[in-house]
Amino acid sequence: MPGHGHTLFQCRRKPAPQQRVGRGRGGVSALHHPAPRRVADCYSIADLRALARRRLPRAVFDFYAGGAEDESTLRGNRAAFAALRFAPHVLVDVARVSSACELLGAPAGMPAAIAPTGAAGFGRRDADLALAKAAADYGIPYTLSSSATTAIETIAREAPGRHWFQAYVLNNQEFFWKLLERALAADYEALVITVDLPVGGKRERDFHNHFSIPFRFSTRNVLDFASRPRWALDMAMHGLPVMENLRGFEVAARSAVAIASSVGRSYDPGFDFQRLAQVRERWPRKLIVKGVCRGDDAARLAALGVDAIVVSNHGGRQLDGAVATLVALPEVLQAVAGRVPVLVDGGIRRGGDIAKALALGAHGVLLGRATLFGAVAAGEPGARRALEILQDELQRTQKLCGATLVGRFTSELLRSARGLPAPFTDPVQANSQGDLYHHLMETSYENQTV
Repeated sequence: MPGHGHTLFQCRRKPAPQQRVGRGRGGVSALHHPAPRRVADCYSIADLRALARRRLPRAVFDFYAGGAEDESTLRGNRAAFAALRFAPHVLVDVARVSSACELLGAPAGMPAAIAPTGAAGFGRRDADLALAKAAADYGIPYTLSSSATTAIETIAREAPGRHWFQAYVLNNQEFFWKLLERALAADYEALVITVDLPVGGKRERDFHNHFSIPFRFSTRNVLDFASRPRWALDMAMHGLPVMENLRGFEVAARSAVAIASSVGRSYDPGFDFQRLAQVRERWPRKLIVKGVCRGDDAARLAALGVDAIVVSNHGGRQLDGAVATLVALPEVLQAVAGRVPVLVDGGIRRGGDIAKALALGAHGVLLGRATLFGAVAAGEPGARRALEILQDELQRTQKLCGATLVGRFTSELLRSARGLPAPFTDPVQANSQGDLYHHLMETSYENQTV
């Protein structure tokens, strides 16, 4: 049963049709959908990443995998997790463990949600739907990006489960408000406002690869695309994806595919706390603010009345040299002092990473590249496989640490990789007491594999 020691390697067996096996709603079974053979041979997110890399043209893969400038923040997000170690309890009855929890007022199969990942359809057609359906299968929320290649209404109609909608703030305020009205009409339970994008980051991999959305063809990228014939054939047969939610953003004379090129120039650099207060006033459901790395900003957001905060540096794709999210987390937790839930993203590739974030005090995590790699590698089976891997690893970590429930991950289970003293009886003491926090600061930018 899911939540009770479901074993990852059971997937290697071929279940009979309609066989019910552990699926991952933290205590609810679902039908098992056999994954393609190559996906079934993936045992980690790194395996799925490698599968995606083999399938995609280099330019497309680098668009998903890369970061800004020197990519120090991209590496730092991973390194911060590596800087922590568990000090596990033993002789605890862990015959039954559950990853189930409550996430923003509703049950969830595990303390996670799918992060908004724009332009997923350029890696595989219907990747957005694949992610949404996999999220529903595992009982966690799915966040649709405003720059997705699937419409707000399509996700609501074709994928069950909990839906959040992410919006960038655009100069065209009328269009921005229309997006929110569409999400409200489609019954999305939460709005995620991304606040760390007044301007696009400098992503040098894309420059070197001559990559842009929409595609601008050059000899270099035509040869790159041709090196992946299955991907190229799919694009040739069905046409290039369109950022469906941005139709109408430009005047009718502009082609739909050209919309994408204008969006990057149309973020609103004037968006501030006052304007966010207007969003809070007009949006009647849960409001989540994503892209926060400072305690003082988080305190102002809590006072403004947001429903949750996501500690995020945009996966290292915006400001290179920004603090790693796991390093920023304790400061944000201390500042909000329990007034609003705090989630974190960036660098999560293992179930143990989820456990470390929870132990530091996060209410949950957002999964971005981890599930995106699965979706672009193999569609819905790949997205499900990513979640299966992460949940299995999380539950194994629970058993190995003596935490039968995810709520029992606390900072007293953590130590520094350098042996510095911690525990902290309160998660936010990781900032105020200092040892673990400063160790993370010192090590989060070491050269780690991304």
